[in-house]
Amino acid sequence: MRLFRAPGVYRPQADTRLLMRAMTDAALPPGKAVLDLCTGTGAVAVHAHRLGAKTVTAVDISRAAVFSAWLNSRGRGMSIELLRNDFAHVLRHRRFDTVLANPPYVPGPSAPPSRGRAKAWEAGPTGRALLDPLCDILPESLNRDGTALIVHSALCGTERTLQRLRAGGLKAAVVARRTTAFGPVLRSRARWLRDAGLLDPSETSEELVVIRADRIKP
Repeated sequence: MRLFRAPGVYRPQADTRLLMRAMTDAALPPGKAVLDLCTGTGAVAVHAHRLGAKTVTAVDISRAAVFSAWLNSRGRGMSIELLRNDFAHVLRHRRFDTVLANPPYVPGPSAPPSRGRAKAWEAGPTGRALLDPLCDILPESLNRDGTALIVHSALCGTERTLQRLRAGGLKAAVVARRTTAFGPVLRSRARWLRDAGLLDPSETSEELVVIRADRIKP
């Protein structure tokens, strides 16, 4: 999929492709209301539209990302609702049948920045600055029989995500995995990750996971 990407917008890579593959494999029913969080270029939103979503809403805090997603959807003749906002604000006011998310999840020594290209991946010392709020708000953001698919690195705690989702009454399980070599960001902070106990000395790759969460309560 060839996509326009404005400067500073997260480039679709292994995690994006893994999430898109999990969407296809999940065979989610068509004709549903879909939300794509942290949309970036809009690749996942475009894929959801192609899979038969009735409506697709794409959200990102970055103006450049929303512009990129707008060009990539309109250039394909797709009507996708695009919102520049914090995902928590959107989820507090609306419900969806399917929520897709590739949030920032890279652990780092500092709090996530409020601006700049690094806000597309920086997620604080545990990598969960956005993951934890997302897990907490999802149970009330899904329609009955709704489903969420979240991709992130195992470095920030696969089991913690599962436990947090289940604590909210969702059925949760890992549905896809992929091991990939460190990119430039992780290579640049490998020593910090080892010192923080998030990485073994011999590790040079990370496991990406897609976690599926289903609303099983009325």
